[in-house]
Amino acid sequence: MHSAHNKSQRLNRAEGIKLIQEMPLGQLMRRAHEIRMQYHPAARVTYICDTNPNYTNVCTTRCRFCAFWLANGSRDAYTLSPAQLAERISSAARVGATTVLLQGGHNPRMMLTDWLAYIQAIQTAVPDIHIHPFGPAEISFMAENEAITTQAILQQLWDIGIRTLPGGGAEVLSDRVRSAIAPKKCSSQRWLEVMSQAHRIGFKTTATLMYGHLERPEDIIDHLLALRNLQDQTGGFQSFIPWSFKPGKTPLGRRIRQTASAQTYLRIIAVARLMLDNFSHIQSSWFSEERQTGQLGLLAGADDFGGLLIEESVLDTAGHSHTISIQELEQDIRAMGFKPVRRDSCYQCMAS
Repeated sequence: MHSAHNKSQRLNRAEGIKLIQEMPLGQLMRRAHEIRMQYHPAARVTYICDTNPNYTNVCTTRCRFCAFWLANGSRDAYTLSPAQLAERISSAARVGATTVLLQGGHNPRMMLTDWLAYIQAIQTAVPDIHIHPFGPAEISFMAENEAITTQAILQQLWDIGIRTLPGGGAEVLSDRVRSAIAPKKCSSQRWLEVMSQAHRIGFKTTATLMYGHLERPEDIIDHLLALRNLQDQTGGFQSFIPWSFKPGKTPLGRRIRQTASAQTYLRIIAVARLMLDNFSHIQSSWFSEERQTGQLGLLAGADDFGGLLIEESVLDTAGHSHTISIQELEQDIRAMGFKPVRRDSCYQCMAS
């Protein structure tokens, strides 16, 4: 990784807030794109072929921005068996998935042995697929459920062969915002702590941001600074992935009916590239925003276009659903002047 350009020239909090609020968008994008080209001089944009099945929709955390969770005993509640999950992932692998992002609801009946059984079933059925499971919020929930430490859970995941973890559940690392949108989810500090433990064991992870609800510009900048600070200490983050809140059928959507604008997304991508001077990759997503917005993100500092998402249910349940073929995804990247390159979950390019 490129070490931060001179630390004394780093953007501080006030500068970050000013950039996100005041700098003209074209100028901001241009500056971020220049930095991106310094980090990744080859005009390439990476993407991944992944699948994102949810093994359970039972969740007691009940985030207000989520339409996916159900209570235990609900008519449509489900929890897949290891064999069922492995079968879904085998199907995805047959059509080209190389990575499985494994996440699900915070189901109080699910124990660590269940998690490990899922992983073992996948490893047996599809030995070549990369398993990218469980973000800090899930690990924190499981630690409470099992009355053991998050460190112990992470160690067991490492021992069974897991090497990367997703950065979901960060939402916005501001407890003022978290207490309003996800009061039962782990605190900002806890999220950062689990990430720190994971990085120290050797895991590589991503970091996310969900904006477009109750946060203020300074919350976004504080979120980026918290990530940058942890990255200085551990170097374990591989990429930063922002997405906007989808009001859809969510409880929070009754208060906030509007989705954040494309301009806001592009500003966040650009500011992230400028502030996260110790992150290699910034992802712009064709999936979470409109396709054209995702494409424009590639000119705002992003160098990764996310995944093909063969199966995805959380945003789908909120009423947000898109699909794309590899040909279309590569065409979208080429249209922005870049060469599309498939990668794995460790951001290594794969032979096409």
